[in-house]
Amino acid sequence: MKSLAFIHRNDTRFAIGDFYPALSVFSYQELGNTTSPFLLLDHLGPGRLSPKSTKKGVNEHPHRGFETVTFVFAGELQHQDSTGQSGIITQGDVQWMTAASGIQHTEHFSPEFRERGGYFEMVQLWVNLPSKDKMSAPRYQSLLNNRIPKILLENDAGYVRIVAGQFQSTQGIAQTFSPMNVFDIHLAKGHQLTLPANHGDTTLIYLRKGKLQFAAHEDVLEEQALAVMSSFDTNVVITALEDCDLLFLSAPPLQEPINGHGFFVMNSYEEILQAYEDLKTGNFGKASD
Repeated sequence: MKSLAFIHRNDTRFAIGDFYPALSVFSYQELGNTTSPFLLLDHLGPGRLSPKSTKKGVNEHPHRGFETVTFVFAGELQHQDSTGQSGIITQGDVQWMTAASGIQHTEHFSPEFRERGGYFEMVQLWVNLPSKDKMSAPRYQSLLNNRIPKILLENDAGYVRIVAGQFQSTQGIAQTFSPMNVFDIHLAKGHQLTLPANHGDTTLIYLRKGKLQFAAHEDVLEEQALAVMSSFDTNVVITALEDCDLLFLSAPPLQEPINGHGFFVMNSYEEILQAYEDLKTGNFGKASD
């Protein structure tokens, strides 16, 4: 059984475009390769948008070298990108966007949601790409709530939504470049759950709501904090001290250098400079042979 290595917590809220409040749960700039292949996690909200709001979100911006995974727990998000993909993701949906060689996109509250207003909460995860795939073609996966496999736990203990990877014998629907488990979980108070992770894996738990404890330990994870588990041993056992909503992330680390600047995450500084050059010359988003 994996033990807890440490708990990481940030409490400063900030704005990402018109998205406020936003919490930077962790980033590679703080933790380096400790969380590889997971680069960054931002928690947007919980918040409330006023009816007839003029706030849109984040205007067009570029990405290269990684993937963004956006979970919508409440509200509506409209996506449009330079590959021609567009759509609206609503409560329970997940958007898995592979920037790879380059993509430019907007992330806005949908016009209908801005008109009526309401509660919103979203989480965005950045997933690093192996160096061999960083310059591959961009890709967009719209993972609708009714298509994401959902396992109901026994004794009304909650559920596990399998976005990527495998839980028990059920496979998630996201296509990934490297193996990983990405689960959205609700665990009811007083129940225990064993989650799959291999020896050597990076294993993270982000607790959106509630309070949980790790088996055989007195360590308690509080709301909106991140647990980084030891890479040794297998599996994680958690007990819900309150009703809990959490994200579970586990994957083999890439063990490659990280060099990032703004919206680009590559392996070297020279590749970052090339990304800016490609933006200027119109070669951004062109996959390498």
